[in-house]
Amino acid sequence: MSDYFSDRENGPRARTEQFISPVVWAGVVATVQALINSGAFGLHFPERCPDGQAICGCDQDAIAASVVAEMPGLTWPLETSRLVDDSFLKQREPFAPDTLLILDFVEFVYASVAKPIPGKHHDFFNHHHFTFDQPPGQEEFRATVNRIFSRNGVAFEMLSTGRIVRVLPPVLGEELKRTIFRTGDRTLDNMLDECRIKFSDRNPLVRREALERLWDGWERIKSLADPSDKKKSIKIILDATSAEPSLRERLESEAIELTSIGNSHLIRHSEVNQVPVIDVDQVDYLFHRLFAMIQLVLRKKGAA
Repeated sequence: MSDYFSDRENGPRARTEQFISPVVWAGVVATVQALINSGAFGLHFPERCPDGQAICGCDQDAIAASVVAEMPGLTWPLETSRLVDDSFLKQREPFAPDTLLILDFVEFVYASVAKPIPGKHHDFFNHHHFTFDQPPGQEEFRATVNRIFSRNGVAFEMLSTGRIVRVLPPVLGEELKRTIFRTGDRTLDNMLDECRIKFSDRNPLVRREALERLWDGWERIKSLADPSDKKKSIKIILDATSAEPSLRERLESEAIELTSIGNSHLIRHSEVNQVPVIDVDQVDYLFHRLFAMIQLVLRKKGAA
């Protein structure tokens, strides 16, 4: 089922969670186990009938070996809880592997799954022989994973290609998709496009690189009006952005503040006294804030 009452009444949950919780991971594991039980991995990991070698299911040992080899850090059977010893008593607590590892695993499953089609029933061994149709099986798995992610507000989605991408914040995501940069400076256009691509990446470290690159783009933008004098250049740019005095003053304050953030928070430089920005939500906030400023400046310049 995909059309739940609460979604119809309240709309879908905001996709803001950038880490996969033990609850979501347990749902993914349950989905995979059900697929194993149905024989859905038999196309790539076949269990052969002793009488004639037709495929009669999937080889769980082969699946386990492949997962452990390709997904360092995952164990088989897949763990959804771990034993915790707090010196007084031992108990099991919900567990989820690293989010990126989970997303890799989900892509692995997509590439391996296929819809099993029961054929002849082998009476002696009491099993069916299977053929497989991979695209429908992959699409069913994709729909299930996306539903689990959506219902839990997870900011990732699987495309029809089997690749998982990050779901961007709604307003910023639409702007990033439709904005075309034509600044007249090819290097700057490439920098801004690189930011856009990296900010959509599922890896938080790559998204932080997008933030760093965006700040580099901001410094280059400030020189567009007069490359020989950055202070004069930014004044010309801000004058063109707003002629209303109070707003012009606030934009200048914002430009100064953005420059200060870039110089003091390990975004543009690497001095030991700088504070790194690591938190994923803070990276989103700073990217959104600077992107809005850049977009305003370039639109008034007719470059975006």
